[in-house]
Parts: sequence; C-alpha cells; structure tokens
Amino acid sequence: QVQLVESGGGLVLPGESLRLSCAASGSNLWFYTMGWYRQAPGQQRDLVASISSGAGTNYADSVKGRFTISRDNAKNTVYLQMNSLKPEDTAVYYCNARNIWADLWGQGTQVTVSS
Repeated sequence: QVQLVESGGGLVLPGESLRLSCAASGSNLWFYTMGWYRQAPGQQRDLVASISSGAGTNYADSVKGRFTISRDNAKNTVYLQMNSLKPEDTAVYYCNARNIWADLWGQGTQVTVSS
C-alpha cells in the first residue's frame, strides 16, 4: 500500500514562494497519476495540478503561470513549486496518487499566505 507524506507548507507573505513535496513509500509512483489538491475552510477540495506517468501536466486556471508540478520517479517524490503566492492560495494542500486500482491521499499540509 502506498503511503503519501506531504511537507513544505508554512506561512508566507504575498508574492513569496514555497515548494511542497510529496514523498511516497510502499510502491513506485511511476504507476500513478499524481495530483495536488487544496481545500480552504468551508470549501470543496479542488484540483490544483496533476502530472501523469508520462509527465503530462494539467493546472487549474487560477495557478497557471505561477505553480509548477514535477515528479522525480527515482526519489519517489512529487513537487509543487508555488511562486507569486496570493492570499487566496491559502488552504490545506493534499497529495493524491491515482490509477485504475487505487485513489490515495496524504494527510495534507497547511499553506497560509498573509501579510
């Protein structure tokens, strides 16, 4: 069973950057489409970005040009580089691993953008 552990969240000022990491154990991430989702208080959990096993990427319109998702299959890790952060990016960010056999989630990491 794959276990996902997110890290890298924190409190930053508007305009600053953060890099989130999602480290996997128990299976090779090559077999999964990986995604980052976020959920703000009182809101639904929404897709931020995803990357396929072939490294094709997809982004929410609200983060295009600011966020970059990448994967390092050798390190079994997925990253989300977040630049030019805005207060509306504040949320708990969750890592997701999905294929036809499984739909797995990490525990989430808090990102707060505030002056």
